Amino acid sequence: MNPMNLRAALLALLACLVAACGQPDKPREREGEQANPLLWEIARADGTTEGWLLGTIHALPDGAEWRNRTVDGVVADADILAVEIADVGDGRAMASAFLPLASSAGQPPLTARVPPEQRERLAELVGDTRYRLDDFDRIESWGAALILAQTVDSGADALNGVDRALIREFPRNRTVELEGAHRQFEAFDSLSEGAQRAMLAAIVEESQADPAELRRPIDLYLAGDDAGLERLSHEGMLGNAEIREVLLTRRNADWMAQISRLLESDQRPLIAVGAAHMVGEDGLVALLEAQGYRVTRLN
Repeated sequence: MNPMNLRAALLALLACLVAACGQPDKPREREGEQANPLLWEIARADGTTEGWLLGTIHALPDGAEWRNRTVDGVVADADILAVEIADVGDGRAMASAFLPLASSAGQPPLTARVPPEQRERLAELVGDTRYRLDDFDRIESWGAALILAQTVDSGADALNGVDRALIREFPRNRTVELEGAHRQFEAFDSLSEGAQRAMLAAIVEESQADPAELRRPIDLYLAGDDAGLERLSHEGMLGNAEIREVLLTRRNADWMAQISRLLESDQRPLIAVGAAHMVGEDGLVALLEAQGYRVTRLN
C-alpha cells in the first residue's frame, strides 16, 4: 500500500473526532444566518484575559461560514496558536505516523471483524477504496475503520477545515502542538480489539445513515450549538464508553498540563481543537473552570 494513498483516510480521522465519524453530504441552507463560533475567553478571577478556546471542525463544505469579527479579533490578539496536530496538512508526515501503528500482520479477515449483517455492506465500502479485502489482513481494526471512513459520501472537505485555516495564519514558530500525529494515533492503537471493532461497525452503520442525520454534526457546529454537540459526543462510535474515554476524556486530561503552562506564560494562546473536546463535564471548558479560570462564551 502506498502511504500517500492514506491521506484522505487520515484527514477523515480528524473529522471523526468532532463528528462521530459522520460528515454531511451537503450543508443545509443557512441564508441570512451569521457565524456563531464556539469561542470562549479564558480569564483570571480578576478578569484578566489569559487566552481563548475555539472549538474547531476538521472538514467543512465549500462556502460554509464559521468565522466572524470576534474570531478575527481573537486571532489578531493571540500570541500563539495551540492545535492538536501542527502538520495536519502534511499527508506524508501523517501517513508515516499512521502506518507503523496501524500495520500488524496476521489480522483476521476484515469481514470477520463486524457482525454478519454488516459484512455485505463492509465489502461494498472496501470496493469504494483503492484496496482489496485481503489488504486489510495487515491492518488493525482501528486503522481499517479510519481508511473506510473516507468512503462515506461527503460534501465536507478537509481543505476547508478550521484547524488548517488557523494554521495558515500563524507562523510555524507561533504554533504549538498539544499532541501531534503519533500520539493521536497511539490513542487509537491503545483501544481494545473489542472497541476497535465497535468503531469499525460504527463506520459501516453510519455509511447507511440518512443524509439529514449525516448533516447533524456540521449543522450543530455552524449553529454554535454546544449543548447539541455535547449530546452528539455520546452517540455513534463515541457512544462506546471505552472509545469515549480514550479519544475524548483521557486526551483532554492529558492536554491540561500543557494548556495550563501556556496560560501561565507571557504569551496569550488561542487553543483551537475539535469542538467535541470543549463540551461536557469532561470538556476543556469545565476542566479550566475547575482550575479557577473564568471561561466565558463570546459572540
